Amino acid sequence: MTVPAGCQLIGRWRIIEADLWDRGYLNLGGPATIAIGPDNNGEIAFGALQAGLELSYSPSIVHFTWAGCDEMDEVTGDGYAELLDDGSIEITFAYHNGDEAILKAIRQTSSTDGVIGVSPEPRCGRLLLYGC
Repeated sequence: MTVPAGCQLIGRWRIIEADLWDRGYLNLGGPATIAIGPDNNGEIAFGALQAGLELSYSPSIVHFTWAGCDEMDEVTGDGYAELLDDGSIEITFAYHNGDEAILKAIRQTSSTDGVIGVSPEPRCGRLLLYGC
């Protein structure tokens, strides 16, 4: 699937809050982020989770499935991110047969924040740094 013209969610977002976890947990492995790429791929990292995203787009919502590692265990799930009126995004993030969380993120304005991320195909126990 191609990115529709005008998709407003492409870019890197800083996750600032969640309904299930406090900010300390969110930033456990580094700044909590979600990256929504223009090539049907993205990534998310918060707490002990690192995952790659497979994306489908509309102008103000991005749906995704994800696969990655959480505390060295392989995990999968799905979700979506929706643009809010204030310019932030609300992310509904669900683990397969597990918890569902609501996350809030704001657009990251600098690419030099030392963000922790994952490769498009994350492997458990392997952490990659970029953006430095």
